Amino acid sequence: MIRSAARPTTPVQPESRAQAGLRTGLPTNMRALVKEAPGPGLALRTVPVPPVGPGEVLVRVAAGGICGTDLHIYTWDAWAAGRLRPPVIVGHEFCGTVVATGEGVTTPAVGDFIAGESHLACGACRECRGGREHICERLQVLGVDRDGAFAEYVALPARNAWRLDPQRVPVEVAAVMDPLGNAVHSALAADPVGRAVAVIGCGPIGLMAIAVLRLAGAALVAASDVRPERRALARQLGADLVLDPAADDVPARLRAATGGHGVDIVLEMSGHPAGLRDGLRGLRPGGFVALLGLPAGPVEVDLAGDVIAKAARLQGIYGRRIWETWEQATALLSRGLEIRPVITHRLPLARFAEAFALLAEGRAGKVILTVEG
Repeated sequence: MIRSAARPTTPVQPESRAQAGLRTGLPTNMRALVKEAPGPGLALRTVPVPPVGPGEVLVRVAAGGICGTDLHIYTWDAWAAGRLRPPVIVGHEFCGTVVATGEGVTTPAVGDFIAGESHLACGACRECRGGREHICERLQVLGVDRDGAFAEYVALPARNAWRLDPQRVPVEVAAVMDPLGNAVHSALAADPVGRAVAVIGCGPIGLMAIAVLRLAGAALVAASDVRPERRALARQLGADLVLDPAADDVPARLRAATGGHGVDIVLEMSGHPAGLRDGLRGLRPGGFVALLGLPAGPVEVDLAGDVIAKAARLQGIYGRRIWETWEQATALLSRGLEIRPVITHRLPLARFAEAFALLAEGRAGKVILTVEG
């Protein structure tokens, strides 16, 4: 989920005659999921295939994952109303095949299978020059600030295309490399090897983090979520201790599972004030908290007792480190990381309303929209 100040959409430069020639044989129109105007809902429309500007690639989309950001846009909440400037094609988690390249592009090449990094950095600000492109001062987001990937084709900067081996990475996994990167970034923000870790909130990213922690060598992985379906998925993905915050004293159970000390690391994925408080109270002195879940408003915590007196370290997590996290995620997949249990539904693009209803009602893990074929 993304919450940042509104930014203007960058206009796409028109194609040169040479660039247009690279698109010979491609259709001129495509299906796309569009936020046409302010208000709830989306529409499946026929729109022009996007032009390919210098330094860009055109990707034939195979599949994409629906994220919390997309749900905000679909329901048109206060965040969406303050950020989006319709009309815009939505969707930012995706994979597909490069079918055309713009001027100056040598990598990736036509025919390459890629996953897209949805955060478009300027490359010139202080954060970008310091290797922190994921928190670029002029960051734009695909499917929010410019047309996105819930469409048959999407154009994006070539540097935002991460090449994958389609023989090793299934399409449905490649489609969610973006949120997997969030999970990897959070899980590896502090070294989990041999340590006790609590994951508070078992949405898709929290569930992926459980799988990452198991493979990375955590000694204990505890998970907490109010929904029984998500607790069941947490068990399936390898959590050692699964808690229901509505029925369990989560901090007490975490301390009991660690000899009375508390966990070494907390990954706060829920964004709920009670979840953050549970995590802080179940944390050992000197422990580390990664904050990925976004609260709906201000959150009150006991700084004196739960942070300062414990000498706790808190770190906000935003997106993925570009490209360190992508390298880590790809390596973990090659070593057997399995996240497909998180993907509970796979629906064609035309059934988007059903897909969004599943998410809104909390009846799904990760939902994939298939596009190609």
